[in-house]
Amino acid sequence: MLRKTLAIMLSALCFAAPVAAQTLSDIVKVQVLPGWRASDGTHMAALHVEMADGWKTYWRSPGDVGIPPRFDWRGSKNVAGVEMIWPTPRITVDHGMYTVGYSKQLVLPMRLTPARSGRDVTLKGTVEIGVCREVCIPAELRVTALLPRDAAQRDPRIAASLANQPYSASEAGVRRVACRVSVVQDGLGLRAEIDMPRLGSNETAIIEVGDPRIWVAKPKTTRSGGRLVAETSLHHVEGRSFALDRSGIRVTVLAGSEAVDIQGCPAG
Repeated sequence: MLRKTLAIMLSALCFAAPVAAQTLSDIVKVQVLPGWRASDGTHMAALHVEMADGWKTYWRSPGDVGIPPRFDWRGSKNVAGVEMIWPTPRITVDHGMYTVGYSKQLVLPMRLTPARSGRDVTLKGTVEIGVCREVCIPAELRVTALLPRDAAQRDPRIAASLANQPYSASEAGVRRVACRVSVVQDGLGLRAEIDMPRLGSNETAIIEVGDPRIWVAKPKTTRSGGRLVAETSLHHVEGRSFALDRSGIRVTVLAGSEAVDIQGCPAG
């Protein structure tokens, strides 16, 4: 039943469709900002995603419906690891469904670890994202760039995006985080209790569990004094039973342009 419901939602609100008088290249362009080599030997670069007016793309967790982004860097040279550093997204609600993402443009910083320090990096790969207006179009874009080992000039676009990160739990004054797990029909219920100062009006919690095979329903977010409570249900997309790794639970609290990133949710 869950898979059928998800399929209906996605086909209704997120599908590939022709857009009058516009090609994919008219709608979205992606380029690599080559960035700079940091003092610790890592290389800070970024993807610059530019979209036509009225179009948007998704955060790492797209919301009720949408296309989660995927990156494949297997064509790269001298790359041991790539960390995507997501700036604070915005929540929008259309037709009663909420989505999380960015409009017009996105500068997505990447911290690359060279396999061999002190050498150039060649970044080459595939970026799969959804771009949406009335419909969603899955876009598969190929990128390539040389990241010189001696690059030292900081790109202000990347620096601005790095400054637009969610607060950490400690920075936001989070005092306690605890999660209670219960059995529900076809899955698990999850209740996260977070003792933290109010972030702003219309606080919304987004819960991720680190496993793309587990679908997380939109949490119900409430507050009582100094405690924020987020309640949701978790379901395996193939209808299977599953174990929940509490260390992989990630709660992001959003309120307007502010956000808090809380990683891990022990029992309590």
